[in-house]
Order: sequence, then structure tokens, then C-alpha cells
Amino acid sequence: MTAEEIQTLISNHLPCEVCHVDGDGRHWYATVVSASFEGVRAIARHQRVYAAMGSRMKTDEVHALSIKAYTPAEWAIQSA
Repeated sequence: MTAEEIQTLISNHLPCEVCHVDGDGRHWYATVVSASFEGVRAIARHQRVYAAMGSRMKTDEVHALSIKAYTPAEWAIQSA
């Protein structure tokens, strides 16, 4: 898979203000900013992103995905 394909999967599953994916083809790093994360604990945010990947994590199409998931307010603070 490519970074663009992973970004598309996530963006199609979650309403994202920011969705950036980078990696080396096996190990991926995603930054996802979504208002849908408001009031949601970190583990549940990650579960939502993993759900967007479907079976690709289980079939090893995506070996590893590190996720940073923010609300828009958290992202504004983080990127300031």
C-alpha cells in the first residue's frame, strides 16, 4: 500500500480536517485530526482509525500503523 491509499481509506471512513500518512512501505505514521474525536478517549480514537483500515492490518498489507489522533482544538495547540 501507499501513503495515499492509506490516507484515502482513513478519510473515507472519518470526517478529517487533517489526514497525513508517511512511512517506509511497512511501517506507517498517521496524523489524523477530526471533530469526531471530541469527547472520545485516545484508545477509541485509535480504534476508529484502525476500523478504517479494515482487514488490511490482519492480512499484513499494512504491517504497522502508529497513530496520532487529535481534535481540531488539540491540533491547534499542538501545531502552534
